[in-house]
Amino acid sequence: MAQPQMPPSRSWTFDLDFEGIGWLTIDVPDASVNTLSRETITELSAIVTRLEELVQAGELKGVVLLSGKDSGFIAGADVTEFDEMSDPGVLNAALERAHALVDRIEALKVPVVAGIHGFCLGGGLELALACQYRIAVNDDKTRIGFPEVNLGIFPGFGGSGRSVRQAGPVDAMQIMLTGKLLRASQARRMGLVDKLVRHRDTLRWEGRKAVLQNRKSSVAPFSKRAMAIGPLRGYVANKMREEARKKARPEHYPAPYSLIDLFEEHGNDWRAMKQGEIARFVPLMDSPTSKNLRRVFFLSEGLKKQGVRGAKKPVFRRVHVIGAGVMGGDIAAWCALRGLGVTLQDLDMERIKPALDRAKALFKKRLRSKTEIDNAVARLEADVTGKGLARADVVIEAVVENLEIKRKIFADAELKVKPEAILATNTSSIELERIAEGLANPGRLIGLHFFNPVAQLPLVEVIRSTFNSDEEIARGASFALAIGKSPVVVKSAPGFLVNRVLMPYMLGAVQRVEAGANKEQIDAAAVAFGMPMGPIELMDTVGLDVGKSVAEELGNTVPTDGQFAKLVAEKKLGRKTGQGFYTWTNGKAVKAEAPPHEDLAGLGRELVQPLVDATVVVVGEGVVASDDLADIGVIYGTGFAPFLGGPMQARKDGRA
Repeated sequence: MAQPQMPPSRSWTFDLDFEGIGWLTIDVPDASVNTLSRETITELSAIVTRLEELVQAGELKGVVLLSGKDSGFIAGADVTEFDEMSDPGVLNAALERAHALVDRIEALKVPVVAGIHGFCLGGGLELALACQYRIAVNDDKTRIGFPEVNLGIFPGFGGSGRSVRQAGPVDAMQIMLTGKLLRASQARRMGLVDKLVRHRDTLRWEGRKAVLQNRKSSVAPFSKRAMAIGPLRGYVANKMREEARKKARPEHYPAPYSLIDLFEEHGNDWRAMKQGEIARFVPLMDSPTSKNLRRVFFLSEGLKKQGVRGAKKPVFRRVHVIGAGVMGGDIAAWCALRGLGVTLQDLDMERIKPALDRAKALFKKRLRSKTEIDNAVARLEADVTGKGLARADVVIEAVVENLEIKRKIFADAELKVKPEAILATNTSSIELERIAEGLANPGRLIGLHFFNPVAQLPLVEVIRSTFNSDEEIARGASFALAIGKSPVVVKSAPGFLVNRVLMPYMLGAVQRVEAGANKEQIDAAAVAFGMPMGPIELMDTVGLDVGKSVAEELGNTVPTDGQFAKLVAEKKLGRKTGQGFYTWTNGKAVKAEAPPHEDLAGLGRELVQPLVDATVVVVGEGVVASDDLADIGVIYGTGFAPFLGGPMQARKDGRA
């Protein structure tokens, strides 16, 4: 049949088949993922006008919305446009146009069906929720959710109200407040998706059936909607605020609290809730928090572009880790979790077994099925004799910070490994040049410095010595990316980046406690500033012995008498021994209530100032190539307040 005349478009194609079903496909050119830019939305608006005409003429029975990208459906709005859109006048008008467009799609008098695979996030999910029916591929690649809170905002195309309508207030608010990404099966149970299919190639068939059978999504049942009715809504909102305060302070991250206020005002009327988005969204987008979180987002995306690309991109299958202590064992477990075969070497099984036990606990926590857990356990092999060396693509040494031991390990490994294998040390403070002395090819040794806890902290410092080539460093970055970590390249210098800036901060706090300051108040002040935990709790988490060793390696002054020295002498080393500055129970510090302070955040700023000052020095010395890399490295490695954009950005803004 003749195809209807459609408006010109770069990102959308439309085909009308013999049954009267329209197939609308988004495939944004020159992009790996689909995003909703101003151009894409303008094109869609023109197409919807034409669809309305076809419906009016009786020529269209329904529409199936699909993606032409392998990566997924739609990954959200185009974040690259956010800065220029943050002007309140511009943004308000743009949001009103977007709302009107999504409302028109929902109001079409024929079925509109979304076929979802891969990423369906943010604005992409908001568009899908305006469709009358949603089908998703039930595989491990499908991820559905609202990650906007990570950028200091919340859904702005009507998604707040529509998600509450479909999933009920508690479930919908939970995914918006946390930014959690759902698997297809979770989204189906929640009511955000109506049907699951096993393969992407069946989306068209199921979409056709949904149109011909005029299927419509069901709203959340009354048992869920009841949580937004009458006085109960205020109670639910207050519980949400309590949970939000456990993770973020309103003065640092206003978006969750503004969303909760919106829910408390309009949560019983999804239309009023979606309409109320705009007034609250606009000031959030223009806030310092959102601007800095967008900066962090772009810096993070930039790290993903490192490494070897093209035909020479290395493939990593096997890793050999030497040293089964906390760091080595957890690095090995993480690599096995990410699908690599791993051999873990230490002097005897007695040293390796605790690492295997911790690994199994990690697999049970992160993996869904018994088969996946068993496969991960099988990928991690104890290796007392070191037979895995010869097969490894990457060898990572993670033994104690002892120069001679490290030199001996690499002198032996160099004779046994494959010519193309990466040799890496997880040293936290020793310059690579000193470790590489005596190797036949010292340029083979790079640093891959992980952070504790390995499963939670995304940063890997890729340490470059004077011996290394660009190719060797790029291969190290490629490995970090292959196991889902974020590599920051730093020059070999005492302490590198993160430990160099952390030590003055932690030791300064310890000195205050030694002088009589209250440790709980010190930690509370750092958290009030925006740090994820206080410096005393952090010292306990790192381990007092490790802190002492690294500090001495860096030439910092370490107290030789007083509480710190006494705890180290008594082997009360913090979290790992159950006792340090704090007593630790079930992995958590037992804290007394902190005494009041007239300016807790101001005290926190004083505490953090040595970290900021050290970062300035490190950048000036060229340990990292730019302010940007210093900021993302310190955020990922120390948890430095993301809403401030990193220590260098906070200093520029006069906030640190």
